[in-house]
Amino acid sequence: MIASVAMFTTQQRYQGLTSELAQQAAAVEQAMGERRLDDASRGMDKLTRQAPTHPEVLRLRGMIEFQNGRAQSALEPLISSLQQRPQDPLTFSYLGASYEALGDHENALKAFRKACELGPENARHWLNFGRVLTASGWSEHAAVVLQQALKIAPQDQLARAMLASALHQEGRSAEAVTEYRKILAQNPASGSSWWGMAVIKPMPLGAEDVARMRAVLSRADTDRDERIPIGFALAHALEHLGEHAAALDSLAQAHALMAAKHSSWDSVETRNITLRGLDAFAELPAVQPDDPGREVIFIVSMPRSGSTLTEQILASHSQVNGTLELSDLPQIMSDTSGQHQVAYPNWVDTFSQEDWLALGQTYLERTQRWRRERPRMTDKMPGNWRYLGAILSMLPNARVVVVRRDPLETCLACYRMLLYGHEYTHDFASLAECWHQFDQTVEAWQARAPDRVRVQSYEALTQDPETQIRELLTFCDLPFEEACLNFHSNQRRVSTPSAAQVRQPMRRDTARADTFGPLLDPLRSALDLPAFTAKNE
Repeated sequence: MIASVAMFTTQQRYQGLTSELAQQAAAVEQAMGERRLDDASRGMDKLTRQAPTHPEVLRLRGMIEFQNGRAQSALEPLISSLQQRPQDPLTFSYLGASYEALGDHENALKAFRKACELGPENARHWLNFGRVLTASGWSEHAAVVLQQALKIAPQDQLARAMLASALHQEGRSAEAVTEYRKILAQNPASGSSWWGMAVIKPMPLGAEDVARMRAVLSRADTDRDERIPIGFALAHALEHLGEHAAALDSLAQAHALMAAKHSSWDSVETRNITLRGLDAFAELPAVQPDDPGREVIFIVSMPRSGSTLTEQILASHSQVNGTLELSDLPQIMSDTSGQHQVAYPNWVDTFSQEDWLALGQTYLERTQRWRRERPRMTDKMPGNWRYLGAILSMLPNARVVVVRRDPLETCLACYRMLLYGHEYTHDFASLAECWHQFDQTVEAWQARAPDRVRVQSYEALTQDPETQIRELLTFCDLPFEEACLNFHSNQRRVSTPSAAQVRQPMRRDTARADTFGPLLDPLRSALDLPAFTAKNE
């Protein structure tokens, strides 16, 4: 969301421009507001030629770059505009949005904070600031900021939904439910509100809520984008009420809507990529003591497998800084693929050891900010398991912790969760295929580099935490610290859906597949597991 109001008057903004150029600037801004970006870009040509250094022209140029998806290119004109006009909250808002798009939350927060200071009467500035605070794991601060947004605009449902999410992350579940229900009182078809409540523990949804969700889904005018999260929320509520068959039916309908909206998952192509990735790194050079990487502990997994819990344990150590779900490694792989004009891993065999170490240096430079206070850091991006060979080539002394949960529980957890961008979760066959690819990759890398790749069993961790935590720390070359056993007391920033859960003591009651009984036999079959029998109860 970008702020649409600024403190500067139109006359102040256009000061120094001729009447003709001022009219041109107004036309460009109107075209952007109407999403006529081609018209806006054409209109900028004359402005840029005749007044390239004017602060308003620079601001407009940065806005167009941002709206065209070129956030990196937006930075220079926006910063140049602010050097001349440092009191403009609107320019700071776009600068913050550009940094946010680039994954630079630190600079995004600085820019949005400044926008709030300069334009405190604008709720959108506070909303932008609160959104990035939440994404950065600063949920306590986000709640305060979003409450300020609601003081200015009490009917803003997006701000209220974000406040509810921040409250949930802080473990303030009852307050979060109250905010979600305020939204639903105005808009019963708010899918994000129903889904937000569905993942709160203890489950706040009951039979009356099930009836309300079904009524919304029965209406022909309910938007598809709202039907999807409502379908997932309904499934969770039905499961809580013991109606497992109806829950699976609701999930199937929601996944069908998602599958129709997004590109399908190509199991054959992804398997070929997985196999090519394993073949490309069949041999790794010997590790030297002075090779880079000791600074980083990568945590990879399938989603919903306990990776956040594992990171929370490691981040409770005095030498380790827990981060967010960093996009740096995937971005480096993507950038390198772009340079070679061929997809990963098809360019791997062209790389020398020096090339890999150079990429590793790029990674360390990009992530340096996470090691300012502590010498080591975690990088928990579950899908990085596809880059294990690249990780160990770039950063030979890095440690990789692969969190592995029971396959049936993992796939069910993925199927139950609303996971945008994970197309393999929409049916049992694709889920099982992705699991098999993950399992094959992990098994290969643990065999190839057992001193650098550890498979951490989620079940073993929950059943015997102290033994497992001691072994985990030893693998990471960290001395034992009692704080790692008391990980739930660590108040560090956590921005994943497991934020509230990892601030609680270890739970052993997370398995749920058996409660579905034989209803999950199609998934068991796809995973090459035996059918359900009574003895599994």
